[in-house]
This record gives sequence, structure tokens and C-alpha cells, in this order.
Amino acid sequence: MKTQKVWFITGASRGFGLEIAKAALAAGDQVVATVRSQPAQLATTLHNHSSLYVVQMDVTHEDQVQEAVEQGIARFGRVDVLVNNAGFGMVTAIEEATDAEVRKQYDTNVFGLLNVTRAVLPYLRQQKSGQIINITSLFGYDAIPGWGLYGSTKFAVEGISKGLAVELAPLGIHVTAVAPGLFSTEFLSTESYVAAETIIADYQQTVEPMRSGADALHGHQPGDPKKLAQVILQLANTEHPPVHLPVGKDAVDFYRNNAAKTAEQIESWRLVSVSTDHDHRAMAATVA
Repeated sequence: MKTQKVWFITGASRGFGLEIAKAALAAGDQVVATVRSQPAQLATTLHNHSSLYVVQMDVTHEDQVQEAVEQGIARFGRVDVLVNNAGFGMVTAIEEATDAEVRKQYDTNVFGLLNVTRAVLPYLRQQKSGQIINITSLFGYDAIPGWGLYGSTKFAVEGISKGLAVELAPLGIHVTAVAPGLFSTEFLSTESYVAAETIIADYQQTVEPMRSGADALHGHQPGDPKKLAQVILQLANTEHPPVHLPVGKDAVDFYRNNAAKTAEQIESWRLVSVSTDHDHRAMAATVA
């Protein structure tokens, strides 16, 4: 018999977060869903489900995060699955982005994720069980012009996830970084991503097509977010989940292409790379 789980999902007002909340509720689980604003609207969208608890919370405000987690625990008694989904994209050449714009991107996508993770982990450690699912991106595997800065936040989350996984495994807590490809969510709508205010003409050939092409691609992405939500549900009910999981053919291709390019570059420079030991130590190793 399936054991009922308690989910804590950030960024649940739309997109992946909303679909994951719907899937978890449909599976008979309990859900703490967090939103930055209009919690009543999300509750209505989810039909005021008896197993739903909506909390208003901004991941960049650590005091709000702590309070939201405490409220969720008070309501359902535990947390079994944390889904760090809250985040936003920014299209810009890296040089174009101001310090303030970069910090805002990292405050939500990286430091906000860490705020929530730190708030939930004491409960998971006490339980000696649980799972953290961090939503990253195919841009966390490789870089394309205009999305390099956003991608760097997802590279960071991939690394954080890997570090968490090895630290938490002995405590019975699993961690998975889920990297979706392009799915038909609101991510590419003008309301969801931002563009840097500064535009440098020298990036006309590389970055400008990304700036102008995002709106055209919106609504034509290949991935179905409802199917991704089912993948997340499957992960939460898997005894040995992977640490890294690309989702979508495009995400798998991104991973494979980047891994192949990286391996080729490292191999082509291998003799240079291994030539840096002290000569006397290298000689002693040869004699031995």
C-alpha cells in the first residue's frame, strides 16, 4: 500500500510547481504549496483541496521561509518531499547584466533555494528520511548565448545537489537535480523572464536572436508539463532515485553533447594537463 507523503513545493502558482502540486494531490498526498502572492487564488485553482495548505512566501526572505516551513509542519506534521521549483530566467549577455540584476537572479535561483533547503533539512534529518528535488534546467548542462548567466545559476544548483546528495545519503535523505528541457510552461512568456536593461551592439549576432526569439518559441515548446509532473511523482516513490535526471529529449541531448565536447577537449589537452608535477617526484614515481 502506498504511504501518504507530505510535499513542500515552492513556486507553485503556475508552471511546473502547479502541475506537481496537482499530481501529488491526485495521488492522495498532502501538499504545502508556496506562492509569493495571492495564496487564495492558488487555493481556488486547486479547488480548496482538503490535503492542500497554501502559504505565502518569498524564497529570498529567510524569515518568511522559516515561518512557512514551520506552518507546514504544524499543519501536516512532517515533510517528505521538498521540491525547490521557484526561480526565473534572464536573457542577457553576461557583460550586459548589472551587478544588481545578477544578484537578483542568484538571490532567487540559488540563495533562495538554499534558504528553503536549510529550513527543511532539520526536519528531514530528525526523521532520517525524505527527498529533495531541485528543479534545474538543460541550461545547467551547457551554455548558449543569452542564457549563460541564467544557466550559471542552474550549474550552481546541479553542484549544490551533488554535494547535498553525498552529505545526506548516510542520513537516509535522497537528492535529485531534475533538469527539464523546454516545456510549454509560462517560462518564456514576457511575464516570466526578464531581459537586462543594457544592450551592447557587439552581441547583436549572438544574444539578440535569443532576446527576440523567446516570445516566438513560447507556446511551441515540445515538453508537456503534466508529463514532467508524473516523472517527479515517480521520483518521489523510487527507492533509489538518481542524483541527476535530465527530462525531455532536448535535455538528454544537451547533456550528451556537452559531455562529449568536454571529454574531447580534455583528451586533446591531456598531455599538457598531466605535465605539471614536480620533475623529481615524477621521476621517483617512474623509478618505483
